Amino acid sequence: MASATVRISVKSKETLQKLAEQTGKKMQTVLDEAVESYRRQRLLEEANAAFAALRADKGAWEAEQEERAAWDVTLGDGLKHA
Repeated sequence: MASATVRISVKSKETLQKLAEQTGKKMQTVLDEAVESYRRQRLLEEANAAFAALRADKGAWEAEQEERAAWDVTLGDGLKHA
């Protein structure tokens, strides 16, 4: 696995070491998991903000509702669903 050097604060390093000790994982693994968790959190926050903006725009929201209604008819297409 390729690696890179990143500077972190002493406090963050101490926290990382404690988490590694508590979980029995390598510090690199704990850091990788933390970064991935933060990435996912940001993705959800951005998606929620975009959805809120859509709902706030009356015209855009009505268009969204119309599109959903058009797609809803495909649910009764007679195909077996898993």
